[in-house]
Amino acid sequence: MVQPPGWLKLFYPAAFWRGSASEKVVYLTFDDGPIPEVTPWVVDLLHHKGIQATFFCVGENVARYPHLLHHLLDNGHLVGNHTFHHVPAWRLSFSEYLNEIEMAQKLIHTHLFRPPHGKLWPWQMPALMRRFRKIVMWDVLTKDYDRRLSPDEVVDNVVKYVRPGSVIVFHDSLKAWPNLQEALPRSIDWLQQQGYRFKLIPS
Repeated sequence: MVQPPGWLKLFYPAAFWRGSASEKVVYLTFDDGPIPEVTPWVVDLLHHKGIQATFFCVGENVARYPHLLHHLLDNGHLVGNHTFHHVPAWRLSFSEYLNEIEMAQKLIHTHLFRPPHGKLWPWQMPALMRRFRKIVMWDVLTKDYDRRLSPDEVVDNVVKYVRPGSVIVFHDSLKAWPNLQEALPRSIDWLQQQGYRFKLIPS
């Protein structure tokens, strides 16, 4: 599902799903990195396009490649917490899930959190809102990680569903790489041609 259903937002009303619709702005975000095979390429592309983005980092990857976290920050991007092992909330007790988050937080030091797969139990939200300034969801999931989709179809997901204020999710991951290397630059070019500006997630 590219866009989350309206009923899902009712379960997490305090989350940041979309920015203001009053200006032609989008929020470009990346999940699951950083990794050396993909993240530096994304950073170089964004630098070339004059864009800053928000990267939701997996703590395990940051521990393995700390220089890539610094590379993101040095280039003016924001980073968010995406847990340490990218474990879905429903597989752990809440105390174990919080430990996953805190392990990542010791490395990432951020006010932003995005749950893996965008899923939480609604009763977990208040505790997470006390820990972070924003729980960031999305408005457009590009599905770049889906090997059944072509780059054309990933771009189409952006073209069909983006609107002012959209939070767009790509992935700086090996799984997404076959689609990302073509779909990301094409999506950015199309958005710029349509007059969209890119902003960082407000933190």
